[in-house]
Amino acid sequence: IQGITKPTVHNLAWCGGILGLIYKETHGTLKVFLENVICYAVTYTKYTKRKTVTAMDVVYVLKCQGHTHYSFSG
Repeated sequence: IQGITKPTVHNLAWCGGILGLIYKETHGTLKVFLENVICYAVTYTKYTKRKTVTAMDVVYVLKCQGHTHYSFSG
């Protein structure tokens, strides 16, 4: 989460057509979203008695939270 730099948020915002004035809000929202996904993915991994979070764990969490994810085939 600390690796989400201002240029990264700027590029995402620019691609999404977001104005430059809301970078800080976008960064905060992205941080909260990622914290939730990571927390649930770690909880799911512990529930399945594993020690490593896989990409499929994250896909499962996103699906359970109602987010559509198109670019992962696994």
